[in-house]
Amino acid sequence: MSTVNPSLSPELIAALHDGLVIPAHPLALDEHRQLDERSQRALTRYYIASGAGGIAVGVHSTQFEIRDKDIQLYEPVLRLAAEEVERARLTRPFIKVAGLCGPTEQALEEAGIASGLGYDAGLLSMGGLTGWSEEQILERTEVVAERIPVIGFYLQPSVGGRVFSYSFWRRFADIPNVIAIKIAPFNRYQTIDVVRAVCESNRRDDIALYTGNDDNIVNDLLTTYRFQVDGATVEKRIVGGLLGHWAVWTRKAVELLEEIKPYRDGRPIPQEMLTRNVEVTDTNAAFFDAANRFAGCIPGIHEVLRRQGLLKGTWCLNPEEVLSPGQAEEIDRMYRDYPHLNDDDFVKTHLQEWLAE
Repeated sequence: MSTVNPSLSPELIAALHDGLVIPAHPLALDEHRQLDERSQRALTRYYIASGAGGIAVGVHSTQFEIRDKDIQLYEPVLRLAAEEVERARLTRPFIKVAGLCGPTEQALEEAGIASGLGYDAGLLSMGGLTGWSEEQILERTEVVAERIPVIGFYLQPSVGGRVFSYSFWRRFADIPNVIAIKIAPFNRYQTIDVVRAVCESNRRDDIALYTGNDDNIVNDLLTTYRFQVDGATVEKRIVGGLLGHWAVWTRKAVELLEEIKPYRDGRPIPQEMLTRNVEVTDTNAAFFDAANRFAGCIPGIHEVLRRQGLLKGTWCLNPEEVLSPGQAEEIDRMYRDYPHLNDDDFVKTHLQEWLAE
């Protein structure tokens, strides 16, 4: 029996389970580190025009500092994105996801803001809850899921996440109104834990799985997971991606996912797709600054968008977040070695209309 929140339309639920490209929306700032509304709107327009199936706003790529008392940009950036989606008058399903953070009270407050702005779901971060037990985090999830449909988030420890047990994800999958899980531990064993836990749950058909494993995007999307559950074979796929990596070169990401989907029927996967996985992972290493434990991941995204004209610069709210030494040169290499992965021509064709007031 389905426990998905009826506020999600059948069309949106179907699209979510078919697989969507959901970019994690960056924050556009000017040289004074103030919100650049024109560029912020242009980014949303870019993602819509690229064919993305949604956006995630108020997440890591949007910078957690937007919640600081002296900044208070959480509501404004969610509102700008929602306005642009409304203005686009889309005739296809498009999911608006809001990042939700902090202790239960904060997460509920943010869920209220997101719901009031028409967001469809909340990506519930498990980060920053040092000292919380798995039981406490599950209770927090249950409470938030009563307010807004929840997308779970398995975040890698190197950027503030933690390792969760299989039993945690097994219980997580049973929570009513959990509609999806973003799997981003950058770890094969932990990825399998989540998929197997969902397959073991009676809610397996209600939960869509999305990759956040930037080190294995293409392979995640090509793989059929198969487990034995109560004597029966159960299969599950990671159907789409909710990714900071897909905040850049988004048009190509949409084309990539559409290229992958036909292989779900069991037809042979060409060797070229495995090579593509390595190419995409290599670009992610440059954009996300894997060589420096992801210190330059947000400026790296900004640098690509700056080169395309979508952002004025790479500024972050935290002045210490800058490109790492050699990172710009690595991005140069991505353009040189993998020209087929960028969407610069697409952006150039439409940039002025996206930047229009």
